[in-house]
Amino acid sequence: MGRTQARTAAGKSTAGKTTAGKSTSGKAKPTARKSAAGNATANGAANGKPPAKKATTRKPAASGTAAKPAARKPAAKKPAAGKSPARGTAARTKPADGPEMVQLLTPEGERVEHPDYPLTVSHEELRGLYRDMVLSRRFDAEATALQRQGELGLWPSMLGQEAAQIGSGRALRADDYVFPTYREHGVAWCRGVDPTQLLGMFRGVNHGGWDPNSNNFHLYTIVIGSQTLHAAGYAMGVAKDGGDAAVMAYFGDGASSQGDVAEAFTFAAVYQAPVVFFCQNNQWAISEPTERQTRVPLYQRAQGYGFPGLRVDGNDVLAVLATTRAAAEQTRSGQGPVLIEAFTYRMGAHTTSDDPTRYRRQEELESWEARDPILRLRRHLDREGAADEAFHSELEAESETLARRVREAIRTMPDPDPIAMFDHIYADGHTLVDEERAEFAGYLASFADHEGN
Repeated sequence: MGRTQARTAAGKSTAGKTTAGKSTSGKAKPTARKSAAGNATANGAANGKPPAKKATTRKPAASGTAAKPAARKPAAKKPAAGKSPARGTAARTKPADGPEMVQLLTPEGERVEHPDYPLTVSHEELRGLYRDMVLSRRFDAEATALQRQGELGLWPSMLGQEAAQIGSGRALRADDYVFPTYREHGVAWCRGVDPTQLLGMFRGVNHGGWDPNSNNFHLYTIVIGSQTLHAAGYAMGVAKDGGDAAVMAYFGDGASSQGDVAEAFTFAAVYQAPVVFFCQNNQWAISEPTERQTRVPLYQRAQGYGFPGLRVDGNDVLAVLATTRAAAEQTRSGQGPVLIEAFTYRMGAHTTSDDPTRYRRQEELESWEARDPILRLRRHLDREGAADEAFHSELEAESETLARRVREAIRTMPDPDPIAMFDHIYADGHTLVDEERAEFAGYLASFADHEGN
């Protein structure tokens, strides 16, 4: 483990050549690296105290909420970062615009500045980020359609989370190593994994589809939360090898309730592992809202383990790019782990086996659609005059070409040899496995004999 793997080249896809991934001039200043949380931690140190909030009947969150005057009644204040009522969907339908959330691009496409996360991007880089998000969404939509047509057994859509994935993916270096869940299609795109390779596992013809070391992008992890432990262990190995790469661990708000994530936080903190824990809080763990999973905003959990955390507007690709770049640099410099909570929204179903209309309201979805990450960057491009109609026409044509390639690839994807499941079980072979292979081969041959009669 460690240096030899972490140095493997990544980002060889066609997307990589036209994006902002290689570098931008907006790198966080050294002073901002004193804490990747930068903008706020649980004690409200950054940017002053949170503004006063209206009274609510909900009790204050347990440890980790913002400090309050001693004479103030606990029930008179909501959790500092959540701004959410006790129940319902109101918190998820109003913008999380508290001072603790880093934002560089408003939903209207207006550029704003942040003192701890400065970022300078060229028009070419803006177009590259926009292209990444549009193409990854088009691929995701095609995969969803293929599942509905019976070509895939299941598909987890990333609809609405493009900015969180593209922004963080393009913030990484080629020698950084990524541990995804099963929804990081945009990050895979940034790491140079061919989109068609993501489909094999969901079609049931392979166990992954790509060599993780060729792109420094691990195979998808179906078991919820386990990849955070893998990432923490790998990061510890990078540190012991004397490497300077960062490790990224992606997980969702639901996975944050898993014990594996708590254990990964513990090990990473104690060993100062160079890992960025990137939580995509899309508001719903299948049908369970975030407010019923935690009493404090997710990013504040890092405080209890002894490392910084921050919340970023997950629908703002520029803010995600800036904060992830700063966090990765902080871990590379030996300052230990960082937790980023990308506050975003899953606009589609959890997977194609899910029906979100059974547990969330249409008004909530419409509220978040108004903050669509692609629409937001499109508005900014228009404001800046950074993209003309020719660019958008060419991108639309490229999207359709990608969709056709994906359809053709999935329909021509060969089925695996049934006997292959006996391969690579033991390095030196095993007599029992040999017996089972021979028995199964005879069973398969019996069908051929029957068809010949």
